[in-house]
Amino acid sequence: MSHRRIQVFDTTLRDGEQSPGIALQPHEKAEIAEQLVRLGVDVIEAGFAAASPGDFEGVRAVAGAVEAPVVASFARTREEDIDAAAEALAGARRSRIHIALGTSPVHMEHKLGLEPKEILELARRAVAYAAARVDEVEFSCEDATRSDAAFVARVCRAVIRAGAGVVNLPDTVGYALPAQYASFIDDVRRRCPELRTVTLSVHCHNDLGLAVANSLAGIEVGAQQVECTVNGIGERAGNASLEEIVMALSVRAEHFKIETGVNTAEIAATSRLVSERTGYVVQPNKAVVGANAFAHEAGIHQDGMLKDERTYQIMNPSDVGVRMTLPLGKHSGRHAFARACAERGVSLAGKELDGAFRRFKERADAGGDLTLEELFLEVKT
Repeated sequence: MSHRRIQVFDTTLRDGEQSPGIALQPHEKAEIAEQLVRLGVDVIEAGFAAASPGDFEGVRAVAGAVEAPVVASFARTREEDIDAAAEALAGARRSRIHIALGTSPVHMEHKLGLEPKEILELARRAVAYAAARVDEVEFSCEDATRSDAAFVARVCRAVIRAGAGVVNLPDTVGYALPAQYASFIDDVRRRCPELRTVTLSVHCHNDLGLAVANSLAGIEVGAQQVECTVNGIGERAGNASLEEIVMALSVRAEHFKIETGVNTAEIAATSRLVSERTGYVVQPNKAVVGANAFAHEAGIHQDGMLKDERTYQIMNPSDVGVRMTLPLGKHSGRHAFARACAERGVSLAGKELDGAFRRFKERADAGGDLTLEELFLEVKT
């Protein structure tokens, strides 16, 4: 049975850059974009061209640096935003303007001060205006998951008729639960059959730690595009993590039967580059790309790993471009300790191994910073 192919829309350079304190220079955006090409994403959202002169230049730099992916710029429904995006994207092989407009009661009433009928007309007009200026238009019903499904369906119908080829139903504030998100998408699609003629996209935030789970739920009910960021960076608690989504689909392929065009061997390199350029350190226990993601210290785990890596590891580290490690610490076992010694050219056995291992445990319990080489010297003297 063939697997369904979905598009990966990377918004590291737009939504990811909106993390507090990140300000990527145009050449840095181009550098990351080139790595995203090697990673194999389908769409690169390069920035918000109207936000600042620097962001405009960043979008333009990415548009000129890559060939294969679609290059997108975010825009509000304002004509000046759309004009700036179109100008910045002029050098792209294939260009997309991504327009967002709030559809929830709280956004319409308190942020925009607009009535539902005004939202409908504004969305329709903006999409039609953008469609005449770039290759593709994507429309996002901002805060969709706190919106009325019937109204969202009306907005979707209006923007599709105006020329939107991609429609995004985002969980903008990370409010949804996976089953509810899937049900919401099904409900909107039932009310707006036209959605089956365009690419349906999902975009989830991580305020409740559910961004990846919600994204996968959306994919399972038919979304053809998933929006995410490298290392899960983004506003507040961040966006859905690209590497977690891609590896979930890969490791559990028998369940999802869905594939992407991502070259997973480039995941680690992409993660490191984004971390270095943004200054956002990846937490050690971060799934897939954290320093401890393939590290096993506990003696029970180390013993199992040395016998068969499948005992405590569901991914092959080389699949994401890293190596498995067995760090030594107070929880380490004799088997891993002996192997670490052997890897350093010191073969220990019997009482010699017992003494060295006992001394190692004493120092590890005390939290001392002791190298194996120092330990060997102590044992011999």
